[in-house]
Amino acid sequence: MSKTKVAIIGSGNIGTDLMIKVMRTAQHLEMGAMVGIDPESDGLARARRFGFATTHEGVEGLIRLPEFDQIEIVFDATSAKAHIANAERLQPLGKRLIDLTPAAIGPYVVPAVNLEEHLDAPNLNMVTCGGQATIPIVAAISRVVPVEYAEIVASIASKSAGPGTRANIDEFTETTSAAIVQVGGARRGKAIIILNPAEPPLIMRDTVFALVAATDPGVHDEIRASIEKMVADVAAYVPGYRLKQQVQINEIPADQPVETLLCCDTGRPTHQVSVFLEVEGAAHYLPAYAGNLDIMTSAGLQVAEHLALRASDRQSAAAKES
Repeated sequence: MSKTKVAIIGSGNIGTDLMIKVMRTAQHLEMGAMVGIDPESDGLARARRFGFATTHEGVEGLIRLPEFDQIEIVFDATSAKAHIANAERLQPLGKRLIDLTPAAIGPYVVPAVNLEEHLDAPNLNMVTCGGQATIPIVAAISRVVPVEYAEIVASIASKSAGPGTRANIDEFTETTSAAIVQVGGARRGKAIIILNPAEPPLIMRDTVFALVAATDPGVHDEIRASIEKMVADVAAYVPGYRLKQQVQINEIPADQPVETLLCCDTGRPTHQVSVFLEVEGAAHYLPAYAGNLDIMTSAGLQVAEHLALRASDRQSAAAKES
């Protein structure tokens, strides 16, 4: 069975790590082209050594490549601003786009939560690294009890944050906060990112705080079980994803002000759920501390694999009918 050819726009850290994942782990995908704007970038140099088509002339260079017509899926690992222009150029040409920037032109996709809902969308947005790590936890709590407020804190090694990540800090907080609500199911969400300068660099850590009304200890057990199942679901495609310690569910003191965190008058939450996560990278391209890159590229790859498998199944069904 033939594999689906993909192109990657962005020859930096994320794009290069994704290229290596496609080569090493993809079952239904194969590299078609690597695209950048710096002819001396390490990502383009590696792609050339591997024998893939390359261009340092951005999306226009991609379109001019002889291999362009064979490419069905395009990953965009550039920046939020650049993705807007890239999408305007590529979507009319019939290419499926998987957006690894916080541009959020298309629907938010977190594979463990809502992958099947958006497989027909022409442009799928992978939210952010912090969103991929924490939104599944918010969703796991939401399927047991309403989440009045969810706050996530993503702490990543400063060394793992390249120019694109740093340029997108504002978009990170806006996109992640919106996805906490739209995908995670919280009534209100807030996202915070920390670029940790510690040496040696620390592995990505993520914290989720959720306010809920749940006085029944039996519900607490359901929340813990739901979170543990979700962690296993994410770890199926991000092996370094894990709980750092047991889920904590604590009663909110009567004198603790929480009203300013709530979006509407739905009653005072009774408990805070605290979840502490760690994401260790697979070290395909960058060191293991760069779990923020690994979870983004792993999530994007998971989406592309499903798109390719679905297209293959449809072709097989059509062939049988004819």
